[in-house]
Amino acid sequence: MTNSEEPFNLKDDAEDLLDEVLEESTEDVPDLGAFEMTPEPDYTEILDNVHEDGNLPDSVVVPSVESPEEDIVAYNPPVEVKEEGTTIPPKEAMGAKEAPQSPPAPKKSHKWQYIALFTALLLIIGGSFALIYLSFGGEIYTSDNKVAVIYVQGTMLTGNLPSGFGYATSEDICNSLREAAADEGVKAIVLRVNSGGGSPAAAEEIITEIENVQAQGIPVVVSMGDVAASAAYHISAPADLILANPSTITGSIGVIGVYTNRSEYYDNEGIDFYISKSGEFKDMGGDWRGLTPEEKEYADTVVLKVYDLFITSVAEHRNMTKSEVKDIADGRIYIAVEAKEIGLIDDFGNLYDAIDAAAELGGIEGEPSVYYINRPSLSSILFGSEETFSTDSVEQLVSYYKESPVGTIVE
Repeated sequence: MTNSEEPFNLKDDAEDLLDEVLEESTEDVPDLGAFEMTPEPDYTEILDNVHEDGNLPDSVVVPSVESPEEDIVAYNPPVEVKEEGTTIPPKEAMGAKEAPQSPPAPKKSHKWQYIALFTALLLIIGGSFALIYLSFGGEIYTSDNKVAVIYVQGTMLTGNLPSGFGYATSEDICNSLREAAADEGVKAIVLRVNSGGGSPAAAEEIITEIENVQAQGIPVVVSMGDVAASAAYHISAPADLILANPSTITGSIGVIGVYTNRSEYYDNEGIDFYISKSGEFKDMGGDWRGLTPEEKEYADTVVLKVYDLFITSVAEHRNMTKSEVKDIADGRIYIAVEAKEIGLIDDFGNLYDAIDAAAELGGIEGEPSVYYINRPSLSSILFGSEETFSTDSVEQLVSYYKESPVGTIVE
């Protein structure tokens, strides 16, 4: 081989070397993530081939080849060749290209979570203030010109149940009357009555408290709603003023005694009773038998005595004679138009007319502040008693009256 041919041969060898490197650099590359390195070729073997040819180039650069994977570049660093046969990757070549860094994950914004939490807190706080506001009857400030409104809604019974369960208990109403009287700012009281009657004893307890309030110089006005009959009229009679709507049902002045006889049912079911009693009338009213003639006569006597108490109370409070009351007290109901004609009510008007009339009787000038004491509401049902009541528990509590083993006396 001549010297003139060596450059040509060296060029051919270099091309062969490049082909060999390119072939090796395109071999399968393992998946190393976003940045991949192709397998490094065997530089020692490549350099040995170059040394055999005699003339050594200053360096041999192995070009990089694009990876078959999309967006992934295979990188082969340049190799510097020294005369003594060692290889040293140039520092500038090693740092020329760095592996791309994955961008940091964007921080999640908690703005809407904070807003939702803040809104929930506002709702809780606002709801709490609303319950407090309602528990004070819509008035959370002190006023010296208040008219207290007390509701009498449902069947009247003795005992204690919060308003809103269909029963008007004497303890709840009496306690409300006492609360109103103890408030120095209350100048008058309105009883909002919606009841068809109930227990004579409950009516008597309420009347006693109404009279105590009036004795303290606080006027009481009754506002009749849909119905204010029997025992509900009984408690209305002592009021200083009675207002009703023209079609309000009232009256029904009278008393009934109810005794249940289930003896035929027990006989059909094969149920027997043995009754041991200390006196002839001790089991009177038991539903395992009917009343004897003597018991029926006695039951009539009891009813007439309660009736006499009823008409006497009406006569005293309505400035009528017992005879006048008795003439209209045969148990019939009256609409308010008729009731006004016979002296059972004073005038027509709704609840707000009654409030205005009470304010005038109480000497309040200007617009009165209305204080609703026991108006049925969510707060009174949930927090108006130490015990939480359900419909079933309420029915159990009033069963003593509805299912009395000695019969039931009703006004």
